[in-house]
Amino acid sequence: MRQPFEKISVIGLGYIGLPTAATLATRGVDVVGVDVNPAAVAKINEGRAHIVEPELDVLVRGAVNSGKLRAVTTPEPAEAFVIAVPTPFMDGKKPDLTYVFAALDAIAPVLAAGNLVILESTCPVGTTGQIVERLRGLRPDLNLHRDRSTCGDIHFAHCPERVLPGHVIRELVENDRIIGGHSPCCAERAAELYRIFVKGDILFTDDKTAEMAKLTENAFRDVNIAFANELSLICDQLGINVWRLIDLANRHPRVNILQPGPGVGGHCIAVDPWFIVDAAPERARLIRAAREINDGKPGFVMNKVMAAADRFKSPVVACLGLAFKPDIDDLRESPSLAIAAELARHIPGRVLAVEPYIHELPPVLAGLPNVSLAGLDQALREADIVLLLVDHKPFKAVPREALAEKIVIDTRGVWR
Repeated sequence: MRQPFEKISVIGLGYIGLPTAATLATRGVDVVGVDVNPAAVAKINEGRAHIVEPELDVLVRGAVNSGKLRAVTTPEPAEAFVIAVPTPFMDGKKPDLTYVFAALDAIAPVLAAGNLVILESTCPVGTTGQIVERLRGLRPDLNLHRDRSTCGDIHFAHCPERVLPGHVIRELVENDRIIGGHSPCCAERAAELYRIFVKGDILFTDDKTAEMAKLTENAFRDVNIAFANELSLICDQLGINVWRLIDLANRHPRVNILQPGPGVGGHCIAVDPWFIVDAAPERARLIRAAREINDGKPGFVMNKVMAAADRFKSPVVACLGLAFKPDIDDLRESPSLAIAAELARHIPGRVLAVEPYIHELPPVLAGLPNVSLAGLDQALREADIVLLLVDHKPFKAVPREALAEKIVIDTRGVWR
């Protein structure tokens, strides 16, 4: 059967863009990926993934070797453009749409009538409408619809990703997909693209609702994590084992409390709820409180370590894990990385950073003279204090006797 698109361009080849590009390419579509990082582009064109994600390396190699996937640094004409770039926040927790607008500005000169533009980046409500208006100024020659009942020369949609790092390749295909069209005909055209590879249900709505749906999903998870983290703070004060407490409470048939940790990381849960708070600051009281609880947890962990370090003249602290979640290399918004950096700035001794999924210190640690990247065995030999921050599989396998003479601070309940 003939594909509805012969050539698709994916703008941003990161944790979402590259798997999406490779998945489309393996379905027989010509895909050109665009990224501003020349090193990443070169590596992809060699058939290698520049990020760690199970099955991605094999998928990229196959797509490149088949001639269906290639990467460039400058956009070129295509029938559809999928924007998958970061959307961080600025000072004051204000959404930063710099990368989204830069991506639109880059593709604007090569857009042609009949093209589809999909925004996959998680955005504040109204962003899709903003890019329509921005393109109106960039390309006055195009007929862009001024109401939501018709389609103009360009179809616009917001179709947020909903995948879990470590399971991206499977979930891209199997998960249901929200298609938020700027108009009904825009949604229909966007659905044609996702039907190429999505086996889950295709769910239609408008672009504003789709934008809010993604924010809502992550804010819901953030609130539930905040409950667990607040419990851990209370239990620490009352001398109660929070892990045992949660095990007992979860025996109730309608209770399912999550596990506490050192904070919340990643580009989604740690960021997206602030977009809701920014849009409705007086209404989003619970969402704001959850964010503040989770943002405050690294400081609590820091204080625990600093109190333990006071008994040593020159303490050696082993920070086990820098990623924001287990068994991946993703450091975005990682509370573990922030804790390691703050410890290095404040303790008079050394910090051993143990992260099995990276090969060099990230920039925030590389400039600190008392931090070194260490293997697990070295860290367990040399450390006075062992701080478990991420429950990577190798850390779960550490025998109890290896910790016998150490001060252990376990933020994940692995060694409880």
